Amino acid sequence: MNLIIDVGNTQVKVALMEQGEIVFLKSFSTLSAGSMEEILSTYLPHKAIVSVVGNFQPEILSYLSQKLMVHVLGSKSKLPLKNTYETPLTLGYDRIAVAVGAITLYPNQNVLVVDCGTAITYDVVTSDEIYLGGGISPGISLRFKSLNDYTAKLPLLSISNTFSLIGRNTDDCILSGVLNGVVAEVDAYIEKFNLIYSNSRVVLTGGDSSFFVDKLKNSIFVNPNLIYTGLNRILELNAE
Repeated sequence: MNLIIDVGNTQVKVALMEQGEIVFLKSFSTLSAGSMEEILSTYLPHKAIVSVVGNFQPEILSYLSQKLMVHVLGSKSKLPLKNTYETPLTLGYDRIAVAVGAITLYPNQNVLVVDCGTAITYDVVTSDEIYLGGGISPGISLRFKSLNDYTAKLPLLSISNTFSLIGRNTDDCILSGVLNGVVAEVDAYIEKFNLIYSNSRVVLTGGDSSFFVDKLKNSIFVNPNLIYTGLNRILELNAE
């Protein structure tokens, strides 16, 4: 059994995987040593991988290293794909992980992964397992927050499945602008990807991926846990 720790911008997510399947998954605003001890004593994982995008307490990593083999995802990690990103040291580990997840679950296809979280990231990996790069834009919550932070009177709203094209009040205008805008952005990116690549697949993942399910014109697959598949494969490769 493998322990997967994904330290994101807003949450720490902990997964346990056995034979490629998730048997435990939980999100933490802050991961404590007590929570980690409880997970280790309950599931007895043999090895772990830690992917850090946000802030992570070094004492947790020290504690884990005393209990089992830990691989910290980094620029020198072995990967099952060729990375052609021009600035690999600035590439987020979450983006590499979802790309590896894509080639694991959808081999021999050109895959666009749209990761819908704090940021919306677009990542393209080819059928011959070459990671090309993609795009980064603000996530849905970040768009709402920026309107509230950088204007004098606009309120802070949150994601909603009910919104119209034409808002008749300020709240509805914000919902219309943000949500119609983000749907149009994702649809346009997918359309351009499909024009370039045949034998292609589009996979949405991340916490906000379910929002897009019935709103996009283009055909998509949704796998909210793609990152854990990728991190698990990277762990196995680096533990050999």
